[in-house]
Order: sequence, then structure tokens, then C-alpha cells
Amino acid sequence: MPDRRPRGYQPGWQPRPATEQLLAEVEMILGRYAAQLPLTMRQIWYATVADGALAKQERTYRRLADMLGMARRAGRISWLAIRDDADPATEPRTFDGPAGFRRAVTDAARAYRLDRQAGQEARLEVWCEPTGLAPQLAAVTDPWGVPVYAGGALTSLSGRRAAARRAATGGHGAVCVMVVGDWDPGRQHLFTALAEDVKAFAELDAPDVRVEFERLAVTEAQIAELRLPPAPLRAGATPTQVEAIPPDALAGLVREAITRRRDDEVLAAVLAREEAERGMLLEQLRRMPAGA
Repeated sequence: MPDRRPRGYQPGWQPRPATEQLLAEVEMILGRYAAQLPLTMRQIWYATVADGALAKQERTYRRLADMLGMARRAGRISWLAIRDDADPATEPRTFDGPAGFRRAVTDAARAYRLDRQAGQEARLEVWCEPTGLAPQLAAVTDPWGVPVYAGGALTSLSGRRAAARRAATGGHGAVCVMVVGDWDPGRQHLFTALAEDVKAFAELDAPDVRVEFERLAVTEAQIAELRLPPAPLRAGATPTQVEAIPPDALAGLVREAITRRRDDEVLAAVLAREEAERGMLLEQLRRMPAGA
């Protein structure tokens, strides 16, 4: 039987009234969380459930995903507003000639930055279970130079060892790993096992560094305070997904966790040096002959 699903752009799409109403709800949600875009499909779904526009059922998630697919194909929803989980692409870096290379070097100088965690007592990391949330969280953590690791950092053996080896760099006395992931009553032991495994590697790779783990989200307290709905029913314990937290609330949790662990004066000194060195590099490039 042929696959009759749409292909390519669909400029002539004419949604039914019920779909048009759901589309208006989604547009309102995207406007509400404009500062956190792009959102994942699951975040949008939880927002529609919280607003009462959809029932909390897996079939409504599939309906929403199909509708958003058509809305993007039709140009009703921006492609940049929704984050798709996808494997990262690796493409070769090329230039259109010496002038293009010079522009790239200048752009790199404009983006020059130091390690903004330098001099702080503890190095911070955010580990994010849903890969699709990583860019959203990175936009929050970027001003402090806090990296976000997703997917394999939580599950792979090499990711855990790499975390221990990172602890040995930078001259920090401690490393704090803040984990953002689902709350699953039946799998809480996995968080403990993750922390124990990284700490065991660090005993040899970074023996002088204290390694700490904190569950930043989701917690039982957040479930109660934010009235987070569980995921659609399935066999066994029912998890609460991190994407059920409103995007602005999640950003606030991450921001607060970082700021209470930072020395503002130390950071200000790093930023001042960064700005001065960036200016020096740009001035050197400006004075360089065009043919050099």
C-alpha cells in the first residue's frame, strides 16, 4: 500500500476548524515562551495539556506532531521554533577564498572568549537527559561558560569516564554535575549508580577534586509545586518527564542553580580580561594588510 503522507512543502494546506483552533493555541504557546525557543515537540504538547487544549493521551501527542509537521511544511510555523531530535551532522569547513578566510578569522576574533569558569571554586556542568533540550539549556548556561552534555553523557561508559577526566582540568577544587532528567520512581537507583560510577573513575583520574551530583530537575518537590502531570500511562511506574516543566520555569531553575554557585567578582574579572583581549585581536586584524 503506498505511503500517502505529505512530501515537501505544502503551501496549499487548508486545516479544518478544529485544527485551526489547535494551531492558534500552539502559536500562543510559542509566543509565551519566545525567550526559550526552540521548544521540543514534547514541551509544546505538555503546554497544550496544561492549557486544557488537548487531553493527556499519547494519541493527542501524535495528533499534535502530525499537525505541526503540516504547519511547518505550509509555512504557518517557523522551522526554527521547534527543536527536532536528530543526529549531529559533520561537514567539512570550506572558504570561498582568502577574503572569505579573513572574514572567518575576524568573526572568530569577535567571538573570542575565555574560560568563564576560571578561578571559581567549583566547575559546573549540566547533564540533560532529553537531547532535544540541550540547545535550550545551553542558551541559559552560556553567559557563565557552563557546558551542557546530553544523551551519552548520562548513559555511556565513555561519557562517565570523560566526566571524571574533565574534573582533573581547570584547577578547580570541586566539580558539580547538575542533572536535568525525567523523574521515574522505578528508576531512581540509576541516578545513584551514575553518580557513584563517575566518582569511582574520579578517584584515580582526579583524586584531589570533589565530585558532586545534584538532581536539578525533575524532583518530587517540583512535581508538587508546579503540579506537573505524569507521562501517559504505561506498564509499571509512571514517570514525570522534564519537558512537563514550563520552559521559562526550567530556564529559571538552571539560572538560579548557577548563580548561587558563582563568585560574581571572579567572573567580572574574567569578562574584563576577555573584552580587552578581544579588542586587541580585532585591532591586530584591522592593521593587517589585506594581502597578508
